[in-house]
Amino acid sequence: MYHPTVARLTYRALLGRRRAAVLLILPALLILIAVAVRAFNGVDDQIASDVLGGFALATMIPLIGVIAGTGAIGPEIDDGSIVYLLAKPVTRPSIIFTKLIVAISVTMVFSAVPTFIAGFILNGNGQQIAVSYTIAALVASIAYSALFLLLGTVSRHAVVIGLVYALVWETLFGSLVAGARTLSVQQWSLAVAEKTSAEEGMIASDVGLPVAIVLLVGVTAVATWYAGRKLRTLTLAGEE
Repeated sequence: MYHPTVARLTYRALLGRRRAAVLLILPALLILIAVAVRAFNGVDDQIASDVLGGFALATMIPLIGVIAGTGAIGPEIDDGSIVYLLAKPVTRPSIIFTKLIVAISVTMVFSAVPTFIAGFILNGNGQQIAVSYTIAALVASIAYSALFLLLGTVSRHAVVIGLVYALVWETLFGSLVAGARTLSVQQWSLAVAEKTSAEEGMIASDVGLPVAIVLLVGVTAVATWYAGRKLRTLTLAGEE
């Protein structure tokens, strides 16, 4: 299912000079915020949790997921270069699976690594906060990549839709409407972080861990399957 040539081309597209610079902005900002908070407030477990939950998990990771997930396939569909890839003897589910692996790996590197660094700066991983949010970042990276890769496959406005979901649904509605939190990747990943945290109540999710795991696995699997199905419907003639 994993195709090295497709992976190499996708990595090259995602990590080009311009896109890599965009991907680095949010992690750099998170670390800068962590340094400033530590300098002004010292070690505070609750503040560390608030920073990692409020900025890293709620804003940085979904935005990086949008960039990596939609960027793994969306530009190729938009400019028609996907035609050349579809003409090769590579199955379309294999293309989707490979691009998903690339999107996940890029999202993890640019989200989980700076999350751990920021957590360590904030409180030295006290109460396992840095590790817990890093695990949440890894889990969220998988689900976000699958969702936004699907968006990149089905819509030419995938970036806009992804931004609306990340900033409006998860951040705005998720903070105001209790029911919306159940359908939030952020809350699902928080459930995992809550389980791994050393102090009860430091990290909280509105979704129970069993439900969160089922939803994370289900959404990732369904999004990947449907993206492969949609790519099968793209014919060479249709793209031309």
